[in-house]
Amino acid sequence: MAVAVSDFCRRAKAAATPTEVREALALLADEEDFRVRSLTDTEPERSPLGPFAVVDILRGTSPELASQRQGCGYYEVVRELARVREEKTPPAPAPTGLSFAPSPAAPPAPPETSLAGGTAKAGKAARPSAESIQERIAPRKREPLPEPEPFEAEEPVSFKRALPKPRGRFTQVAAPKGSYQTLLHMEGKGILESALAQNEHRFALLKSLSEQYNGPKGELGLPDLEGALHRHDLMDPLTARERQGILAAYTEQRGAAGRVAWSLGLSPSELQRLVSSLQLQAEVEGVRERFQREALGTRHLTQRLDLLGRDKYLADLGIKKRFTDTLRKELEELARSEVPDAVDLPGLCLAIARKHGAPQELVLRALERLGLSEGLRKQLQAHSNHSSP
Repeated sequence: MAVAVSDFCRRAKAAATPTEVREALALLADEEDFRVRSLTDTEPERSPLGPFAVVDILRGTSPELASQRQGCGYYEVVRELARVREEKTPPAPAPTGLSFAPSPAAPPAPPETSLAGGTAKAGKAARPSAESIQERIAPRKREPLPEPEPFEAEEPVSFKRALPKPRGRFTQVAAPKGSYQTLLHMEGKGILESALAQNEHRFALLKSLSEQYNGPKGELGLPDLEGALHRHDLMDPLTARERQGILAAYTEQRGAAGRVAWSLGLSPSELQRLVSSLQLQAEVEGVRERFQREALGTRHLTQRLDLLGRDKYLADLGIKKRFTDTLRKELEELARSEVPDAVDLPGLCLAIARKHGAPQELVLRALERLGLSEGLRKQLQAHSNHSSP
C-alpha cells in the first residue's frame, strides 16, 4: 500500500519520503485499504498531491482544494504543529509499587544511676527488656499506602526557552538570486541553453529560472524571459519545440484539452495562453474536430456505449449533448424492434446485445443512464398483460 501511495504522489509531482507515507497511512484504518487502492490506481486529477493530500481526499476533500493545500505548504504546517503539541504534552505519572518497611525503633536508653555498683546491676536488669534476636529478624508489618490522588489533566506547559534564530554557519537562508543582466550577457546564453534542454515549454522554463534570477523590476516574468531568449536567438527553437509538443499532446490525448494541460504540467489558462502565443488555434481545432467526428461517427455499438461512460471526455470535446441524443434515439429504435419478443428488461438487453455484438451490461447501463429503462419496463409490462389470456 505504501508503494502505491508513493508512486501516486510521484505521478502527482509531489514525491514523498517513506516516513511521510507511513505517517499518512497511519491515519487510515485497515478497512480503507480498498479506497486507497481505488484512488492510487487512477491518474491524479490535480497536482501536486502528497501522502497527506491523499488522506485528505479520502476524507472527502476535493482534489482541487487538496492540491492548493499541498502547494501552499498547509500539510507541512499541520504536521509541525502536531509534533510540537505532542512534545509539549507531559507524560502520565507511572504508578510505583515499591514500599519500604519502617525503620526499627531505637532501644530505650538505660536509666542513669548515681552509684557505680548500681550501674552494673541496672545494665543486667535492662537486658531482658531489650529486643531479642528473633524480634529483630522477624518480618515487619507494612502499613497500607495512601490512595493516590486522581490526576487532573492540565493545559500543557512548555518548558522550552525561546531560542534565538541560528546564526553564523548554522543559518539556513535561501541562496541569493542572480541579476537579470546576467541572462542578457554572453554568459546568459549558456545558462538559457542548459535550462531549455531540461524544460519542455516556456512556463516550465520560467518556473525554473525565477528561483535563481530576478527580473529587471522585481520577480522574473514571462515577458522578461522572452526578451532574453530573443536576445540570444533562442526563441525560434523553443517555439518550434512547443508547437510540436502541443500538437503531439492533443493527438495523444485524443483532443481532450484538460488532459493535454495535465500531461504538459500546465493549468488550463496557461495552455490557452501558450496556444494563443504560438498561433495554433486552427491546428488545435482541426485535431479536436477530427476526434469529434470520430466519436460521433463510431459505427460499432460497443464503442458508443463505452464512450457514454466518459462524460468528462465528451464534455471536453463539446459533443456530450449531441452524442447522448443520437445514442438515445438509436437505442429507442433498437428496443422498439425487440419489445414484442422480450419478457423483461434484462431479456430485452440480452436480445439487443446478441444482435449487435455488445455486452449486455453495457446495454442495460446505457438504458438506465439515458432514462429509457422505466418507460421500457412499462411497455414490457403492458405487452405481457395484453398477450396473456
